Amino acid sequence: MRQSQLFTKTRKSAPKDEVAKNAQLLIRGGFIHKEMAGVYSYLPLGLRVLKNIENIIREEMNGIGGQEILMTALQDSEIWKTTGRWSDDVVDNWFKTKLTEDSELGLAHSHEEPLVRIMRGQVSSYRDFPRAVYQIQTKFRRELRAKSGILRGREFIMKDMYSFVRTQEELDEFHEKAAEAYMRIFARAGLGERTFRTFAAGGSFSKFSDEFQTLCDAGEDTLYLDRAKKLAVNREVYTDDVLSELRLKKSDMEEVKAIEVGNIFKLGTRFSQPLGLTYKDENGKDREVLMGCYGIGLGRLMGTIVEALSDEKGIVWPKEVAPFQAHLVAITGGNADVAAEADRMYELLREHNIEVLYDDRDIRAGEKFADAELIGIPVRLVISEKTLSQGGLEVSERSSGNATFVSDSDIVERLKN
Repeated sequence: MRQSQLFTKTRKSAPKDEVAKNAQLLIRGGFIHKEMAGVYSYLPLGLRVLKNIENIIREEMNGIGGQEILMTALQDSEIWKTTGRWSDDVVDNWFKTKLTEDSELGLAHSHEEPLVRIMRGQVSSYRDFPRAVYQIQTKFRRELRAKSGILRGREFIMKDMYSFVRTQEELDEFHEKAAEAYMRIFARAGLGERTFRTFAAGGSFSKFSDEFQTLCDAGEDTLYLDRAKKLAVNREVYTDDVLSELRLKKSDMEEVKAIEVGNIFKLGTRFSQPLGLTYKDENGKDREVLMGCYGIGLGRLMGTIVEALSDEKGIVWPKEVAPFQAHLVAITGGNADVAAEADRMYELLREHNIEVLYDDRDIRAGEKFADAELIGIPVRLVISEKTLSQGGLEVSERSSGNATFVSDSDIVERLKN
């Protein structure tokens, strides 16, 4: 992509009503556009990041046996009434609407009920298990506090996976597979060293749920962390009894702030029982299906990366989620030979399938460098009169700021490695 042709431009400041750092930087960098509180559009750079996160998640979910589907956002109220979750007294974040014939629909905030209805027609025997299906889809929640940028939205993209098994042992086994896959996702997204499996309240589903929390001062959650064991306990369940059960010592725990980037629950028969999802075992007896659910908000993960890894100059994208592999910056100073060399290098990188944002704009060098720092692509390549005379490029890393000179003949191999 030539930056002169990019749909968006950078901004010196974010909207005055935007208080979250993630939204401020993403708006200034041209990644997102704020439509209203808790609702954002993803622009070309932002969509590229979102798709990279989506690809990481899809690979890891497929790797543990997940099969991807896509369910509807519009929800039939009747099935939710069966489980008691249609009432605003039970679930207070529904968006609902009435049709002209006075029937009522909702916009989905989760998908346990409709998926169980689908599965009733797909499984009947013990031979049909285990199964795990997931989707990456827009959800809607009537959040009262929508001041955290893309960390907490009213409309957001979520990966929600649901597992269906026969026994508690199978449920426990898949739960651990999912937990391991989640840690791989966060590692690939650049947050591995900052993200910890965290014990939290299981609500009506189970004694505990597993949250995955990324350490960050902007986080809404307070945790107690044992760094040596890489385990944390959410403040809501931080008691002596819980510590004893988890074999954790209060003297080893430190209080930290964190952002929840994922969670997994053992649902048991909470939804299969009222909705009649059963199978026949080896003896022909009807048994209730056990379920688990596993969620990650893609926008929330993207916002967390910005909150946790950005610096005073702008965003710092990890390589697997960055919108481009490299940012090629041409400092021509009116020199036609430098411009020609930058064009040649751009075409060379494209020929080798290296995704590059090429700053070919006719603006001052200082503006180009400031925009490159704000946008945060991991590797910056600079071509100038000085580098042209030396037969190469200046290559710098956004995360460290370290710069080296690389010859023309080595640049493709350097980037591919």
